[in-house]
Amino acid sequence: MAAPFNTADRWLSGIALACIAAVGAALVSQHKFDMQPCPWCVLQRAVFFGIALTCVIGLLWRSRTGRRVGASLALLLALCGIAAALWQHFQAAASASCNLTLADKIVSRWLQLDQLLPNVFEARASCADAAVSLLGLSYDFWSLALFTLIALQLVRLLRARH
Repeated sequence: MAAPFNTADRWLSGIALACIAAVGAALVSQHKFDMQPCPWCVLQRAVFFGIALTCVIGLLWRSRTGRRVGASLALLLALCGIAAALWQHFQAAASASCNLTLADKIVSRWLQLDQLLPNVFEARASCADAAVSLLGLSYDFWSLALFTLIALQLVRLLRARH
């Protein structure tokens, strides 16, 4: 028997939607305002999509175990997103070139996302050029904030008894 739609399901749905909205905002910035992404920006987009996908898996796997598996995988990805955002801000943004970095290898070589969806996942700027801000806060910190909020909520979900 399928479990009813509960608080955990609402949070997983909300997190998935927030991740899709974050990528949507990045795409608007890129295509409407010509803020071109670097490899680390693109990697964070991929992580947001991964979090959304794992949340959907947790929703479709209609059991407590399914929710926990989806939330656990999403938490691991959120922690990877935190690391990527911090690395982008403190290391990559200081570099004139970010070709062949770990982010470039993951997105371009291993996952080949830039070939599958170039308008979404193709890096088109160096890390230094992509260091832009919105409302006085750099994009990587906006991303970091969302990854952190997601991770905190997922920890809360995993600790709860749903």
